[in-house]
Amino acid sequence: MVADNGDEPDDDINKLTLHVPETSHQISTDSWFQAGFVLTTGINSVFVLGYSGTIMVPLGWVGGVVGLLLATAVSLYANMLVAKLHEFDGKRHIRYRDLAGQIYGREAYYITWALQYVNLFMINIGYLILGGSALKAFYVLFNEEHTLKLPHFIAIEGVVCILFAISTPHLSSLRIWLGCSTVLSLIYIIVACVLATKDGLNAAPRDYTIHWTSTTSRIFSTIGASANLVFAFNTGMLPEIQATVRQPAVKNMLKALYFQFSVGVVPMYAVTFIGYWAYGSSTPTYLLNSATGPLWVKASANMSAFLQSVIALHIFASPAYEYLDTKFGIHGSALKLTNIAFRILARGSYLTISTLVSAMLPFLGDFESLTGALSTFPLTFILANHMFLMAKKNKLSSLQQSWHWLNVGFFALMSVAATVAGIRLIIVDSKEYHIFADV
Repeated sequence: MVADNGDEPDDDINKLTLHVPETSHQISTDSWFQAGFVLTTGINSVFVLGYSGTIMVPLGWVGGVVGLLLATAVSLYANMLVAKLHEFDGKRHIRYRDLAGQIYGREAYYITWALQYVNLFMINIGYLILGGSALKAFYVLFNEEHTLKLPHFIAIEGVVCILFAISTPHLSSLRIWLGCSTVLSLIYIIVACVLATKDGLNAAPRDYTIHWTSTTSRIFSTIGASANLVFAFNTGMLPEIQATVRQPAVKNMLKALYFQFSVGVVPMYAVTFIGYWAYGSSTPTYLLNSATGPLWVKASANMSAFLQSVIALHIFASPAYEYLDTKFGIHGSALKLTNIAFRILARGSYLTISTLVSAMLPFLGDFESLTGALSTFPLTFILANHMFLMAKKNKLSSLQQSWHWLNVGFFALMSVAATVAGIRLIIVDSKEYHIFADV
C-alpha cells in the first residue's frame, strides 16, 4: 500500500457552506480503549458465528484465508484514512455525512447520509435475525415440539432491543455494557471453538469442495462472499464512534483501530477457521447449529449470543438515535419523562419496522452480501479513498494519487457486481422460502 501523509487539516481546500448541527449525545468523553472495545464488539459480535458458512464455504481454504487477511489489511487502511480526516479543514466532523458534505458539498451530505443509514439498517436486520436464531437454538434444546418458529423469536429479540434502546440513551452510556458484551462474546466464541474442535477430531474426513450448481451460481456466490469479507470488518459509522473519543481525537482513534485490527480480530479468525475445519462444506450459517456437546454448554452459548446481539445492535442503531434526538431537541436528563416518552416512540418505531422486515425475510447470508455491496464498499472504500484524495491532493505525490484512484475504481466495480449478486440471492431465496419462513 502507498503511504499517505497529511494527518493535519488541509487549509488549501476551500470551505463549503455546511451547517453542522449540535448533538444531543455526548462527545469527547471516552478513552481510545473504550472506542477500541466498541469496534471490537462489532467485529466479534454474534455475526462471527456465521462467517464459517457465509465466507469459508463459498471461497474454500485458499480463497477464504487469503480473502480474510486481505480484507483485514485494506479495511484497516481505509478506516485510517477516514480517521485522519476527522478534524479536516479546522472542523471536527462527528458524523460521516458532515465530513462528506464538507469535502463535496450539500448533495453529497444527503447521499452519504442515505448510504450510511441503509448500511446500518441492514446490519440491524442481521442482528435481529441472528439474535432470533440464537434464541430459537436455545429453545429447541428444551422443547421437542418446536411450536414457536423463527419469526416469533425475531419478534422477542425486537422487543428486548426496544427495551434496551429506551434504557440506554447514547453510545457513551454503554460503558458497563461493553464489558458485558466482551464476556458474552468470549462465552459463545470459546464454546463454539471447543465444541467444533471436539467434533472435528472425532469426525470422518470432511469435504471441503466448493459446490456450485452452475457457472453462474459460482460467480455470484464468490462475489457475494467477497462482500461478506468486507462486511466482517467495517462499521460504516467510524466518525460517529470517533466523536466520542477524547482529544487528540485522530491519534486516539488510530490507537483504537490498531487494537481492533490486532487483538480484536483474533477471536473472529479462530471461530471462523475452526468452524470450517470441523464441518467443511456442510458448515451452517449459524455455527452452533452443527456443534454437539453438553446441553447446558450449548444453552449458555446460545443465550450469550442472543444477549450480545442486543448490545451490538444498539451500537449500530445509535447514529439513527442521535439524529432523532438532535432533530427534536432532546436534552437534559435521560430519566426526564418527556425524554423517556420520546425514546419509546422514536426508537420503538424504528426497531418495530426493523423487526418486521427481519421476520419477513430471514435470509442472513443474503443480507450480509447486500449490505457489503450497497453501503460497506461505497462508505468504507470508495468514499474513504476519494475523500482523502480530494482533501489532501496538494500533499500527495502522483503515485499516491494513482493509488487512491485505483482503489476507487476497483471497489466501485466490486460494489456494482456484489449488489447484483446480493439482489439475486434474495430473489432466489424468496422463491424457495415464503415470507416469515422458519429457516
